[in-house]
Amino acid sequence: MRLLGRGIILVALCTVVAVVSVPAKAAPYAAIVMDMRDGSVLHADNADRVQHPASLTKMMTLYLAFEAVESGQLGLDQSVRVSRNAARQPPSKLYLKEGSRVTIRSLIRAAAIKSANDAAMVLAEAIGGSEAGFAKLMTDKARALGMRNTTFRNPHGLTEKGHVTTARDMAILARHLYFDFPAYYNVFSKRSDIAAGKRIWTTNRLLGSYRGAEGMKTGYTRAAGYNLVAVAARGSERVIAVVLGGRSSRARNDKVAELLDLGFRKAPTRVAIVRPQAAAVQTRVAEAPIPEPKPELAPTGLAALSEAFSSEAVAATRPSAPVVTAGGRGTRHAPVRAALPRIKPGSGGTRIALVEPKPMPVARPDWSVTLGEYRDQAEAVAIATSVSLADIAGLDGAAPRIEEVNGARGKLYRVEVTGLDPRAAESTCSTLRAHGTACSAISPQD
Repeated sequence: MRLLGRGIILVALCTVVAVVSVPAKAAPYAAIVMDMRDGSVLHADNADRVQHPASLTKMMTLYLAFEAVESGQLGLDQSVRVSRNAARQPPSKLYLKEGSRVTIRSLIRAAAIKSANDAAMVLAEAIGGSEAGFAKLMTDKARALGMRNTTFRNPHGLTEKGHVTTARDMAILARHLYFDFPAYYNVFSKRSDIAAGKRIWTTNRLLGSYRGAEGMKTGYTRAAGYNLVAVAARGSERVIAVVLGGRSSRARNDKVAELLDLGFRKAPTRVAIVRPQAAAVQTRVAEAPIPEPKPELAPTGLAALSEAFSSEAVAATRPSAPVVTAGGRGTRHAPVRAALPRIKPGSGGTRIALVEPKPMPVARPDWSVTLGEYRDQAEAVAIATSVSLADIAGLDGAAPRIEEVNGARGKLYRVEVTGLDPRAAESTCSTLRAHGTACSAISPQD
């Protein structure tokens, strides 16, 4: 197929080079597997070793945002101002402009799905009045939730002295997010959404590739390595797996998939639900003016470039790709898609007592289309770019992804589009075949 000329190949090849994983500096490995229902530990490896959380930090930023919205101190459709400090945060980001206004709803989506640092900072300043004030709220809340070895210094997770956590503490936080805010939990399962008028894509490639994956949060800095908190559900069982210090995004994802499998093997079919307890610490939204930035808040020089151009940050601008493990392609399941509820802001006050979360709806399976596997990377790039720019209604905003796979005769480059419904998959393939491009529609059961 040649929908485009050869001139596009070089430009597109640069794009693919940009998404090649940046090797992480050696970071200690730690992991834990926990039963979401009662908090019992199914596996632990250095689970209490203090390490850098990277963007897992945003789980606590979002916890405090959910709390502020639920208590009526902030509204989901309330607009807040973007400070110079927030606008100057390094990528991954939404590139919010200083002085502009953005809704809390968009900020929540951007922080949870795209892992946007500027969105996290706007939330922090809206709730805590300043970065330092919000960091204190984060740490106080961590202690109240039982996170004994966690201290926060910022709302986004960029490397800072004393900004630390453990695998166990992150699993505890995941449980609290699920039980304390069931109405908001599904934001972590979305692979794509709109925030501040922009289409954003998740950094979590486990979604759509691991059966039953519900999401949570990825993280990467050079100091932290590749981190991931993942939750998956099968039947009545729901398992949390945390990995800190992964050597690459693929190695981390494969390890988390392995740990989730272990968790499902060990988790009992039936167990009494034990909700996590927390001390009574109420977050109060600050009324202080948003301060100007302090110098040297973020990494500079080579460290900043490394974090800004990490594979996690770049991948957030594109659709997630399937994870290919040694066992072959996993069954695809679309994440639960639910918009954040519209809750009108009201008077402040303590939160309502915890309620039993409703079971997660059964995920709707999604289809994909495969555009072939190519030994020549440039040819794969040309195909992907041609399809991206072609007017194909069935894609509806989805974009091809190039994935390296090991074939019988060496490395291959697979071009694939995921997240389609059956009709869109068949329609897309029909259109592409009419233009001379090989295309196969693949059902979730294939």
